[in-house]
Amino acid sequence: MTGLTPAAERRERILREAVRQGLLDAERSQLAAFVDLDGVAATVESLHRAFPSSPPVLHAFAAKANCLVPVLAELRRLGMGCEVATVGELARALAAGFAPDKIVFDSPAKTEGELRRALDLGVTVNADNHQELARIDRALGGRVPVSRIGVRVNSQLGGGSIAAMSTATSTSKFGVPLADPGSRQRLLRAYHDHPWLTWVHTHAGSQGCPLDLMAGGVGQAVAFAEEVNASLGRRQVVGIDIGGGLPVNFADDEITPTFDTYVRQLRAHAPALFSGGYEIVTEFGRSVLAKNGFIAAYVEYTKNMGGRPIAVTHAGVQVATRTVFNPDAWPLRIEAHDASGGAKRGGPVRQDIAGPACFAGDLLARDRALPLLEPGDIVAVPDTGAYYFSTPFHYNSLPEPAVYGVRTGGGGGVRFELMRPAQDPWDVPVLEPAAGVG
Repeated sequence: MTGLTPAAERRERILREAVRQGLLDAERSQLAAFVDLDGVAATVESLHRAFPSSPPVLHAFAAKANCLVPVLAELRRLGMGCEVATVGELARALAAGFAPDKIVFDSPAKTEGELRRALDLGVTVNADNHQELARIDRALGGRVPVSRIGVRVNSQLGGGSIAAMSTATSTSKFGVPLADPGSRQRLLRAYHDHPWLTWVHTHAGSQGCPLDLMAGGVGQAVAFAEEVNASLGRRQVVGIDIGGGLPVNFADDEITPTFDTYVRQLRAHAPALFSGGYEIVTEFGRSVLAKNGFIAAYVEYTKNMGGRPIAVTHAGVQVATRTVFNPDAWPLRIEAHDASGGAKRGGPVRQDIAGPACFAGDLLARDRALPLLEPGDIVAVPDTGAYYFSTPFHYNSLPEPAVYGVRTGGGGGVRFELMRPAQDPWDVPVLEPAAGVG
């Protein structure tokens, strides 16, 4: 009996093999990240299984959650589409092989050039406001679009426990409000005036938002679509993009809430969504990748300050930016391992887990009870497959760590696939001044 959960045992197995193969090394590669591709496949399968096969559903992975092209390509092979929020993410989705009609473009700040490119490609476009609708109208120039085009609506139902993750507040920067005086009527006229508006999009928020708030927002979007179609006397709106946002449990290895749980909420709050009259798009990101990735870093030094032990590691703000700057909203678990990658034994000692950056707040965890860490040990940081190592913060010119995809075979083997090479801190591009500059 190891006392570890199956997920923790799997992380230990991966760590041991990473150390054995030299992917983690106290001198050459003190920090690395891992994406469990077997876990990703199981999560995507559970997502497909939770939603009905009819009407058609496109599960578009939110690229912001992990924009590494090999990760996106893996998700494409698993039958997902891709939701992008910037032209940079659009470029990565195309590089990963997504067909344009499997890509959804949701940026709140699309330029005219970006809109023209997306519409020419046939990428789905969700407009954020009436000014953007006017730009789309000019870009189309009277032609029938190849793209599916919708409008993001804001139900204004309220927020969750993390304000920055709540997008259905009364003053959210996203979408067209449904509750402001006159706004719903103006948007209804826009659908009347533009027959190419055939979708409605909504997204109430993500981490910290309760499921009934999220599902309630979808219910508001479906009700508006029904109102459009009733007022026109025909089914102009044929699809609902329900966004993503399923929260993730960062407290332990249990996967909760599940996609099945959320679908039950959707059936209760938006029964017409599953009536067969609408195609569906989802935009899940964090809930697909977070629990299928982890960071591993060596402990370089330990010390004692004011009676509290401190372990200085190579993982900090550069790979856990949200946690360092907002630890109460984004707490992470820490697991202690010895130099071989094996889970470390010993009684719990309250200690700080610090990162390498040159400011006092660069802490992964404060006053955390763990077996006492020593130089040469390894800390693992679970639940970081989304938003953490995939979009590093370059404070102090800290280099980007290598990212490895991991697959395991039935015989117990572990196979690694390089998904992003480690950045060499000594490889500094130097640009010669152009003529007439400087």
